[in-house]
Amino acid sequence: PGLAGKSNALNLGEFRLAADPSASKKISQFCVRLEAKQKLRLNYGVTERQLLKYVRIARRTRGSTGQVPLQLLEMRLDNVIFQLGMAPTIPAARQLVSHRHILVNHRIVDIPSYRRKPRDIITIRNRPTSCNASKDESLKGDEVPDHLTLSLSETSEPTGLVKHMVNRESVNLDINELLVVEYYSRKA
Repeated sequence: PGLAGKSNALNLGEFRLAADPSASKKISQFCVRLEAKQKLRLNYGVTERQLLKYVRIARRTRGSTGQVPLQLLEMRLDNVIFQLGMAPTIPAARQLVSHRHILVNHRIVDIPSYRRKPRDIITIRNRPTSCNASKDESLKGDEVPDHLTLSLSETSEPTGLVKHMVNRESVNLDINELLVVEYYSRKA
């Protein structure tokens, strides 16, 4: 998870060429689309079925078909917790949610794929086990995206607020989302 800051990762085409130097140097369009889909899927830690569901939702809604799945993935609860810095990784955020340590609008939510809406308040439960689960050096709030705010106070638990829906400019992921939609054009 978190491919946004990694620049030295090999893409699928480079890996294929490095494995077999006698192979043709031309990378097929299918390989390019597959690479974009895998990059998106692995960055957010979702399954193939979940990503296909988000693409199908994007086809039914108004707006850019490529940007809607990105918005849906960015507004997942596990991703919001990761971006707020309440967890060091997306799988750790998913574990916090599934172990019932997270409150959304003062209610326990234990579904990592729960979709966040603007003006939602996200807090950590006020229990000793919940506090221990989130006490980490990741709770600094270094790079919180524009659509989120994090308030840290000494007396209470860290609180995150979803200000508005995410836009494409604030997503720090180098990917062409239309390639993902084109990949799923046969299935959806």
